[in-house]
Amino acid sequence: MSNISFNPVQVIGVSGGKGGVGKTNAAVNLALSLIARGRRVTLLDADLGLANVDVLLGLKPRRTLADVFAGNASLTDVVITGPNGLRVVPASSGTQELTQLSPRQHAGLITAFNEIAHQMDTLVIDTAAGISNEVISFLRASQEIIVVVCNEPTSITDAYALVKVLAQNHGIERVRILANMVRTADEGQAVFTKLRTVTERFLDVTLLYAGAIPQDEHVRRAVQRQRGVVDIYPKCPASRAFAALARDVDGWPVPAVARGHLEFFVERLVAAEATAH
Repeated sequence: MSNISFNPVQVIGVSGGKGGVGKTNAAVNLALSLIARGRRVTLLDADLGLANVDVLLGLKPRRTLADVFAGNASLTDVVITGPNGLRVVPASSGTQELTQLSPRQHAGLITAFNEIAHQMDTLVIDTAAGISNEVISFLRASQEIIVVVCNEPTSITDAYALVKVLAQNHGIERVRILANMVRTADEGQAVFTKLRTVTERFLDVTLLYAGAIPQDEHVRRAVQRQRGVVDIYPKCPASRAFAALARDVDGWPVPAVARGHLEFFVERLVAAEATAH
């Protein structure tokens, strides 16, 4: 491991119990909103099977994490610069999953992240949806976990399943819930309350309300234009909600320096993956 000291890096994992809840959109717009607050942000597309951060932002990566895993490129070679200086680590669709990496590839991943640690204050990770080993590995290695949920029975049920796995199988004690595509602030709070009620009854985990992102036609327009909604419609309701979320993130605890290095994140990631087998 590198002995170089870096500033603490806040690692935020964004996930969802099921697809279609707007998880990637939330990760992208949170990252852009944090940049607007002066953070140096890297966005890691950790949906290693169905990557789409690059599509959402209209980026065309020449290399991806698959090239890093294969030993054909360094992470510095792979990182691309998106809007407003957002640094993106692209994954590729339909390629090798984290759970299939060899020990040599794990070591290469640790070294690769050491190369770019000094270039960021915050690492936002867009995981796949669900409860696969790959998803759980990235979330266990994160300091903060945001689970995106919609006001649909399947979304709430699947979010509970994800929280249950994190709490019961991996000792995660705190998860933040972001209600997405809600019609009113009260609806967002109600979604959180539904999830918290069943969670408090059966699990030993604390759920924290990260807020709500309203249903907003501007989000769909931004997706069609392959831009972040906060970038092209900064005053729309969804963008204001993302700005409020980023403001709250500024108040979240930052890890102590001894535990805040990016290599610590990757060490935990590798350890989590190893114990999954």
